[in-house]
Amino acid sequence: MSEQDRREVLTLLTSVFLVAACGLIYELLLATISSYLIGSSVTQFSLCIGVFIGAMGIGSYLSQFVTVHLLRWFLTVEILLAVVGGVSAWALFGAYSYLGGLYYGALFVLIGLIGGLVGIELPLLTRLLSPYGALKETIAQALSFDYVGSLLGSVTFPLVLLPALGMTRTAFVVGLLNLGIAVWNLRVFGAKLKNPRLIVLLCVFLAAFLGFGLAVADQAGRFFEKRLYDDEILFARQTPYQKIVVTRFREDLRLFLDGNLQFSSLDEYRYHEALVHPALSLSVSQESVLVLGGGDGLGVREVLKWPGVKKVVLVDIDPAMTRIARTYPSLKAQNSGALDDPRVTLVHEDAFTYLNKTGALFSVIIGDLPDPNSEVLAKLYSREFYSMIRRRLAPGGAFVTQATSPLFSRDAFWCIERTVAAAGFSTTPYHVYVPSFGDWGFVLAKDSAASPKLTDTRLSGLTLKYLTPELLSTLTVFDADSKPTVVSASTLDRPQVVRHYERGAKRWE
Repeated sequence: MSEQDRREVLTLLTSVFLVAACGLIYELLLATISSYLIGSSVTQFSLCIGVFIGAMGIGSYLSQFVTVHLLRWFLTVEILLAVVGGVSAWALFGAYSYLGGLYYGALFVLIGLIGGLVGIELPLLTRLLSPYGALKETIAQALSFDYVGSLLGSVTFPLVLLPALGMTRTAFVVGLLNLGIAVWNLRVFGAKLKNPRLIVLLCVFLAAFLGFGLAVADQAGRFFEKRLYDDEILFARQTPYQKIVVTRFREDLRLFLDGNLQFSSLDEYRYHEALVHPALSLSVSQESVLVLGGGDGLGVREVLKWPGVKKVVLVDIDPAMTRIARTYPSLKAQNSGALDDPRVTLVHEDAFTYLNKTGALFSVIIGDLPDPNSEVLAKLYSREFYSMIRRRLAPGGAFVTQATSPLFSRDAFWCIERTVAAAGFSTTPYHVYVPSFGDWGFVLAKDSAASPKLTDTRLSGLTLKYLTPELLSTLTVFDADSKPTVVSASTLDRPQVVRHYERGAKRWE
């Protein structure tokens, strides 16, 4: 094999490696965006990946009809992928913002185009490699480079591209990579093409277009996000775990995680007082408190109002969230600098993992976790999770968790209550009205024979804006349309709470 042949083989094999990485990144990117916009991450990933693989199969089948000018066809595919893939994030955000119910149509058209083009690549590259060696060697080399390239894409996307660039910029970077593959092959094989100058000019134009898109991606992203959020966006950041957005309208500061409202500064005290203080009132001690979730620091702010608190451990998976809560002036003012209190220890870890390995006991455990709108979050509302909490609760201690709305997600709320009870707790469900959320529910639990009663008067010594000792007993009264329903407990194996939550959300859309 001549030096030129080796150079050409290396170019083609490297192209296999890179196009595989690009294809997998597109696949993950489209599924991530859809999960961000729609929720239900397992469903969205299953749909997107399934349709993407199906489109790849169609693309592979169609490649057999390309019988001449294989290199020109490969360059055409790379150029088309660069354009369609580069603008894919913009296209999805735009479709969700402007097309409403037609979003899924736009999503599947986009997946079909990108998946089909990705499916054409490997057969073309394999046929381009075939003159340089035996068929079995060509196929083995092509597939091995393809699989390793896919591994690179699967690792790079969540660990590097998404947290560093965000979704829209990642799409443009990968589009530029597809274009770079075309340019590299054009340089190596240009002598074998007729009139390559037109392709060169097209690549230069598209490089400028994609480069411009990359440069203005943040501004364009804010434009689409303004369509998703009613108020001025003060802060937006994509982390490896979630999209954090802070908005403001006049005096109303709001925090969104993956598009879901976490609090409004106008009424968050109703939620956080109701979450924290009944549990601390009913615990025999307030010495040590474990807060699961609640990286905004608002729940910890309420915990620190109790003079007997000596230690608070806040477990939140996302270090970016607690860093913002400690350093972003508006959020720090809202939580009164609670996360900088010397009694507070921050642990950046999955709550399930933390409970599974810690040996510490806590007087009070508070679940201030996102709603169970995906299988990933459902484990934090499972019988197994609550059983671990029970083992970590000191004698006489109390546990409380937010439990979604007993009106808007009625079955999900009572499923959470049944699940806590199935873990061996005695439970007391209660609810409050939070204007920005509506009717919101909680489940209070103790490891005792009798259900805890919300009649404790120790609240009288605290400075609160909403809760009073007289109000506590009324919180356990449920209206006829939010009273208990017949549901079973949610487990790791059968995360039924997600299905209940999704049905409730669809009912009120």
